[in-house]
Amino acid sequence: MASQDWQVYDRILELRTQWLTLIGEHWQTEQGQRLEYWRVEKADSVIVLPLLDQQLILARPTYRPGVQTQTLDFPGGRVAEDQSPSNAAIAILKRELGVETSAIISLSPINHKGWAINSSFSNQYLHGFVAELHPRTQLDRTYVGATYNASLSGIQSLLNVLQCLQCRAVLLEWHSQQKS
Repeated sequence: MASQDWQVYDRILELRTQWLTLIGEHWQTEQGQRLEYWRVEKADSVIVLPLLDQQLILARPTYRPGVQTQTLDFPGGRVAEDQSPSNAAIAILKRELGVETSAIISLSPINHKGWAINSSFSNQYLHGFVAELHPRTQLDRTYVGATYNASLSGIQSLLNVLQCLQCRAVLLEWHSQQKS
């Protein structure tokens, strides 16, 4: 089914902050209909699945104002403008788990291009990584929220408590790749 792209008619607002850009525009569809469309653009995200001795490591729970509760998540964050997703993953491991670069045996992308997270209020790409940590790595327990076995039963237990959709997507994709 071939269709023409929509065309921007005019921009109502563009508000830039260090965290996001809010854009309001009028668009014209291929049928000539004019629509008001608002979107938020953000820097790409990275979620890292740290593995230590076949244990998945989650960062300590963090309060999330949007859902008004603490959530258990994998280490994650944004990709800075001048940073690659893999370098962001390394920085995230250091910040959220206290992991030094020398403790990372391998850092493997789960998705090579990043998945589009695209709706009116989120326009970004999500990059997933698995970081295998050296078996002798000693984690500071003040950083660790929980550990789960990387087995099927451990992953199923984790899915019962993991609320973050992005964390769930990265975990399930990694798990599906392990089965192939």
